[in-house]
Parts: sequence; structure tokens; C-alpha cells
Amino acid sequence: MTRAETKERNRRALLDAAFHAVSRDGHRARLDEIAERAGLTTGAVYSLFGSKSGLLGALVTDYLQPHYEEIEQAVPADADLLGAVDAFARYYRRSCDAADAPADQSLQFTLLDMALHDPEVGPRLAESVRAEESRLTALFTGRPHEGARVTPRQAQRLTTALRAVLIGLSQGVLLGLAPGADERYFADTARALVSGANLIDHPEAGPEGDTEAGPEAAAAAEREAARRRRGPTC
Repeated sequence: MTRAETKERNRRALLDAAFHAVSRDGHRARLDEIAERAGLTTGAVYSLFGSKSGLLGALVTDYLQPHYEEIEQAVPADADLLGAVDAFARYYRRSCDAADAPADQSLQFTLLDMALHDPEVGPRLAESVRAEESRLTALFTGRPHEGARVTPRQAQRLTTALRAVLIGLSQGVLLGLAPGADERYFADTARALVSGANLIDHPEAGPEGDTEAGPEAAAAAEREAARRRRGPTC
């Protein structure tokens, strides 16, 4: 096994161990127990992730990445904005019926609890979530809607609203509080968010005119959206 393969094996073992420890103990998960479960030392954690918060930030990315990859596959590349939002919402509802949905929901609550209790973990978790959300912003950027193309800023505002509503609805379904919320309900609710209020490019609020997502994030979203529209290259 090469050095790179050993490093990746150790990285994977620590992420898997962290997943189990965090799911069980939340913010009380101990670094030495995570390392022991992975068959490594705490030194390996610092070598590969820099700190406990670095490990947990990587755990969030590791947890979210397959989720967003599935979303990108579920949303047709050639759909207009309403069609993309419809497909996105229906994917969210179907995920509530998955066998591992309760465990995923539990992990989400646990990670939020950790972010609120640990001043180092919170920013790292937020950084990982923002990085993955930029992929959703790119997914909606450039799609046609009412004779125009959705801008990165508009896509970012819509992504924030969609995630807030769909996450809340999903929690309601899993807790038995929204028995009538089927795919059609999710889709109708999501499409209702595609309104003038969410798609208006408001004046920048920052002191130097930066948008909420920042010019770099907007530019990255535009590049990713352009790459997605072009499709795979040889």
C-alpha cells in the first residue's frame, strides 16, 4: 500500500469512527475514543485534520457530498427554474422515505447541537455547509425564468429559502407532524417560493457593496453553472 493509500485509509477510518461517536455522544464525543475506534492515535487526527473541529468539519462535508450529488442527478440539466425547483423538492420528499432517513435526521440534530456548544466546531461546520450550498446555488444559476436567466445572487437567495422550508417539512414528515405532505405538497410549496420577493436583486447590504454570498461565491456559482450547462468534456 502506498503512502497516499495509507493516508486515505486512515482518513476514512477516522471519519467513520467520528460518525459513530458523534451520533452517540454529540458534542461530548471524545477525540481519544474516536482515534481508538479507528485503530489510530490522536496524533493521526491532528496530522490529517489539524484539530477536532477540522475532523468534524470534514465529517459534515463527507456526509453532505453524496446528498448533493444525488440532488444534481435528480434535477434535469435542461429544466427551467420552476422545473428544477419542482424536481429538487420532490427529491427531498422521497428522501424522507429512505431507510436511513431517521438516522440522517438524528445526525443533523446532533451536528447542530455541537455547533451551538463548541465555539470552534460551529464555524467549521458552517464553512462546510456553505461550501456544499454553493453547489445548489450553481444548480439554479443560469436557468430560464420568465424571459430572463437566474443570476447567482438570485439563486443564492432562493437556495436559502428552499433549504429552510424543505428541511422543516422533512422534519415534520419524520416526526409524524405532516402526514399529508406528499411529493405534490413539497413541490407546490417549493414552487411558491419562486416569487418576485426571492428573485429580486436587492442592493448590496455590505459596507463595500459585497453581496451576501460575496463576489467570489457568486463568480464561482456562475462558473459552475456554465460548466454544468456545457456538460462533460472529452
